Amino acid sequence: MLTACSIFTSKGDKSASEKADSAERIYAQATEQMNDANYAGAIKLFETLQSRYPYGRYAQQAQMEIAYAYYKQSEPESALSAVERFIKQYPKSSHVDYAYYLKGLVNFDEDLGLFGEGFQPDLSERNPKAPREAFDAFEDLVTRFPNSKYAADSRLRMLYLTNALARHETQIASYYLRRGAYVAAVNRANGVLIEFPQAPATRDALRIMVQAYDGMGLTSLRDDTQRVIDKNLVKDGARSGVKQPPKNIKSWWQFWK
Repeated sequence: MLTACSIFTSKGDKSASEKADSAERIYAQATEQMNDANYAGAIKLFETLQSRYPYGRYAQQAQMEIAYAYYKQSEPESALSAVERFIKQYPKSSHVDYAYYLKGLVNFDEDLGLFGEGFQPDLSERNPKAPREAFDAFEDLVTRFPNSKYAADSRLRMLYLTNALARHETQIASYYLRRGAYVAAVNRANGVLIEFPQAPATRDALRIMVQAYDGMGLTSLRDDTQRVIDKNLVKDGARSGVKQPPKNIKSWWQFWK
């Protein structure tokens, strides 16, 4: 009996050791593929590792590596799906902050061209879903993990997205103005003031509102809006960034409301 127990224990230890070595070997091979920018090969190896050792210590890291590999391979849908699986499976992971950061990066890069200099007015009805979801992901990160090493970069990207989204909405308002759709122009421009109150594009939004009110013959509203522009033009002319004010402080254009 003692001999049998000894043999069983020895075999069990050997089996566990072989499994660990095998998982480590697959992970090393996959990492090598990643370093060589062979992302498809890396994904295949990481998925093999997960299927063979779903509860091993490498499984969690493999899931994140899969998401990153899809991101580098320019497959945003697959990358986001892998990130979401990681967040659901490992919500208490010490690396979950990076999962939110990667989610933001994937969306940030997916549709960035929408906000470039080549923006065309006839795309005015296009929904900037990816940039908004990027903002939400970065916001989740800085809210849940304010001390994360990815928080500072996330805040900068949020700042960029705020300005870009405000500019996008203002361009749509300008498009409506040129088409003579004055009510739509005012509504879109007013949306910029409400949703992105500290963005530089608020001035353009107010100018659009002045022209739209003038086009509708609403001289009182036109003059009120123009006074807001005139009053703040000199005082805030040097401002170029977006800073979120304290919640009890109104935005510069709100004093007349």
